Amino acid sequence: MKLKNTLIALAAPLLMNAQNVMTPETLWTLNKIGVSAVSPDQNSLIYSIGKTDLKTEKNNKKSFFFNLKNYEATALDLGKKSLIQWDHNGIYAQEGEKIFLSKDAGKTWTEFYTIGKADNIVISPDGKKIAFSKEVLIEKVMGKDKYSDAPKTTAQIYTDLNHRHWDYFNEGKYNHVFVVPVSESADKAKDLLEGKPWDSPQRPFGGAEDFIWSPDSSQLLYVTKALSGAEYAQSTNTDIFAYDLSTGSVKNLTESNKGYDVAPTFSPDGKFLTWQSMEREGYEADKNDLKIMDWKSGTVTNLTKNWDESLAGSVFWAPDSKMIYFSTAFRGTKQLFSLNPKTSKIQQITKGDFDINDIYAQNKNSLLVSRTDMNHNAGLFAVDLKKGTMTQVTEINKKNYENITPSKTELKMVKTSDGKEMGVWFIYPPNFDANKKYPTLLYCQGGPQSALTQFFSTRWNFALMAANDYIIVAPNRRGMPGWGTEWNEAISKDWGGQPMKDYLAAADYAKTLPYVDGDRMGAVGASYGGYSVFMLAGIHENRFKTFIAHDGLFDMKSWYLTTEELWFANWDLGGSPYDNPVPKSYTEFNPSNYVNKWNKPMMIIQGGIDYRVPYEQGQEAFQAAKLKGLKTKFLYFPNENHWVLQPQNGLVWQREFFEWLKETL
Repeated sequence: MKLKNTLIALAAPLLMNAQNVMTPETLWTLNKIGVSAVSPDQNSLIYSIGKTDLKTEKNNKKSFFFNLKNYEATALDLGKKSLIQWDHNGIYAQEGEKIFLSKDAGKTWTEFYTIGKADNIVISPDGKKIAFSKEVLIEKVMGKDKYSDAPKTTAQIYTDLNHRHWDYFNEGKYNHVFVVPVSESADKAKDLLEGKPWDSPQRPFGGAEDFIWSPDSSQLLYVTKALSGAEYAQSTNTDIFAYDLSTGSVKNLTESNKGYDVAPTFSPDGKFLTWQSMEREGYEADKNDLKIMDWKSGTVTNLTKNWDESLAGSVFWAPDSKMIYFSTAFRGTKQLFSLNPKTSKIQQITKGDFDINDIYAQNKNSLLVSRTDMNHNAGLFAVDLKKGTMTQVTEINKKNYENITPSKTELKMVKTSDGKEMGVWFIYPPNFDANKKYPTLLYCQGGPQSALTQFFSTRWNFALMAANDYIIVAPNRRGMPGWGTEWNEAISKDWGGQPMKDYLAAADYAKTLPYVDGDRMGAVGASYGGYSVFMLAGIHENRFKTFIAHDGLFDMKSWYLTTEELWFANWDLGGSPYDNPVPKSYTEFNPSNYVNKWNKPMMIIQGGIDYRVPYEQGQEAFQAAKLKGLKTKFLYFPNENHWVLQPQNGLVWQREFFEWLKETL
């Protein structure tokens, strides 16, 4: 079956109103592509196309075998199997407690191993050993675990920090890595972290990428932070360890570095190991470098030491091991770069208003990548490595996008209060008319050091906001990657200082444009963006007519004492509220100290299981606004963390968002 016919057949009728613009329903029901496995010869891959059912909130998926020589796709029935990996031995997949192997591209399967309950399975290159992870009870913090005669107790007993993280409470269980030969049963697997209150894969987002086999299958490398409790909460010192199966010895490969060391990857020829590394302990947004180790000699080189940017994307070794390709934020977008591992020479390959996200395979002089822009979700593209040109090879939403008028996006350079040039994205409504005046939204990015690029999101979706007839102004203010390390680092310990002036400079510039209605401007954002909204509400001097803050930091002292990753607070805020002198973050840069100057409507959104910015921050801000006599609304999601992940919650989020703007702007 041809790819074009396959994908068009999947396109479902749009759930949208009579207008040919993006709607919340359309956004949530777009087809989504995910690459599951790539063949070792780089000639084929398997991907899935998923579509959300808004009634059930389930993601219905179909799998396809994709030929990278002619870009043809054929349907692949995996039944209840989920893919593990594809190597020279064949395709491995899991179904229940068993592992299956196919040597004919998924046409037939044979039982390979009974693994039992296991996560993140990785089979060794020689096919003789299996690594996997599972939760292990290490500490008895649950009352029912400590007291066997009280099985119904709900007590949780803690004597140290890191008792909750991201969106879960520590129940005394930790992710541990196990190794077992296929000749032995899974219950004889070796626990590499035996008895340790450490996690590998790393919580909350780590997966199978956190442990890899050496090319000769003699060692297993795994990532962990060898700390617990208060030490864990205050440190970023994550290391890569190597376990030797023949001797049982463990070696810390990155012991000399005290910051993050993650994402280990071997070159295809097995001669080199690369990983991503940050130098300074406690600084989670430090310059992210790519290091390389000669696997035989152990010599380590920092390949990007002299490059004035931070690596924040996908890393891919060329099949011949002569070149490395990576994507990262650069001037308001995410572009593709090449890196010569012998000379450390870096060259930009692509240019344009789009984001290159993941890199999957190389086929002669082209590279297969995923790409987004502010109007389109991820699709697969082939990049010509000589010319930098791109060809779209999947069109999973062709029919959907044919019925949607896209928004124009434009990066303008705006002068800041201290005379610097700042890149600011302007997103215009579909069918934009320069002779009209439009209400305008200042978008405040979170992070605070996360890139503001051509991303496509199901929550902060610029195409959707613009489709509701708003101009969006999105500044790459201080703290944004892609504009040099100095610009990126400038926000630390200065949250309420120059970054706020950058926002105001962007707003003031926008008001000079003839198509911007300067009397109808709102400020919106989440996380640090929510903090920015709370700060701007107290210092804006009537620039804005309304505000929306999602999971924003409102009172820095109470936030410091309730958040979990204290290394972030200690570095970015400059210390604790009990230091002498007290850092400006708790005085001059504390939004709660400016409530007396709040004078415009305020909508506050909060997730109930957000432990990065806990519920009380939203509650405090809502209560302060209400007692101040302001028009206010509190949108609360008990089952959402720092993000909004449930489709129907997402619909309500967007409907309430635009209802508020309609009422107040």
